[in-house]
Amino acid sequence: MKSYAFPGNIDEDILKVGAQQIMYMRTAEFSAINKESEQILLEFAHCKDGKTIIYTGSGTGAMSAIVENYVSTKKKAFVIDGGSFGHRWHQLCEYYQIADFTMKVPFAKDIDYDLMEKLIEQEHPDVLLCQHHETSSGQLFDLRKISSICHRHDISVVVDIVSSFLAEPFDMDALGIDICITSTQKGLNIPPGLSIIFLSAKLADYKWGHKGYYWDFEENLNNLRRGQTPFSPATQIYLQLNYRLHQLKEYGVENNIRDIYEKAAYFRKWCERFGWNVPAEVPSSAMTGFFVNHNGDKVFRSLIENNDIYVMPNFMPNFFRVSHMGLQSWEDLDELANLIHDIELSE
Repeated sequence: MKSYAFPGNIDEDILKVGAQQIMYMRTAEFSAINKESEQILLEFAHCKDGKTIIYTGSGTGAMSAIVENYVSTKKKAFVIDGGSFGHRWHQLCEYYQIADFTMKVPFAKDIDYDLMEKLIEQEHPDVLLCQHHETSSGQLFDLRKISSICHRHDISVVVDIVSSFLAEPFDMDALGIDICITSTQKGLNIPPGLSIIFLSAKLADYKWGHKGYYWDFEENLNNLRRGQTPFSPATQIYLQLNYRLHQLKEYGVENNIRDIYEKAAYFRKWCERFGWNVPAEVPSSAMTGFFVNHNGDKVFRSLIENNDIYVMPNFMPNFFRVSHMGLQSWEDLDELANLIHDIELSE
């Protein structure tokens, strides 16, 4: 099988970690692994003296946790709704009855940053919720501009970096971001099942809200001080996470980001050659979103049924997303592009 969906093909050594007998988690050994993982994650995110919370749950669970524990303590949220994942911030605010103003951004378009600032001046929010990379389209938003605007107006910044972490340069402290989240099945390139929240050192003494039981920040932070979780963790994925972090540290995060950039640029040359439109105004290296010209449904099913290859479709006809985060060679990308082209043109 070849996967160009998240997380893509995974290193065999990491898969072997997941196939081992399960160690007991309430031990000093498991605690030491988790404490070490936290320190490496903070280093990768450039979050000096910050904290992480690692949940057994998806990225949406971590988003919910942020709304329950942090956004609920604010007066009004400003949401960048640039696609399916940005819209989720609005849905969570609505669910928890938190006042929010939603700025709609058209599919695959960049934010109008001047308009954003005017709306912020009009609405007076005290926290902003956004994505770095809108995964449903491939559009990358400019965190430097977003942070600069927010800091001028004394607004806290919360960012979903789920699909940009380790694929795009990111410095949480330099950007002045208060909270961000990622999860294991994207840039970390291990199985789904864990979500990770980064908390800036500025929030060390913050009085969190308590709007949910499982996701409660205070309870999780208290347990994580000893390397533990309040509830049963997905033990094997925690071990895979630690193994992967060591791999990345040895190889170098900058090298990993460069590799992903080069694979994205290479595949986009094929898109150009075959006349496939990449709609994102500022595409992220994490994945390529593109429209084929014909036979979208046939392309998706034929890749699976005849070639054991997986790509990601979308709600839009003929639109596909190809991740550049998993194990893939230049030859793999050649094969994928030519297969899609052949199926597209078939009768």
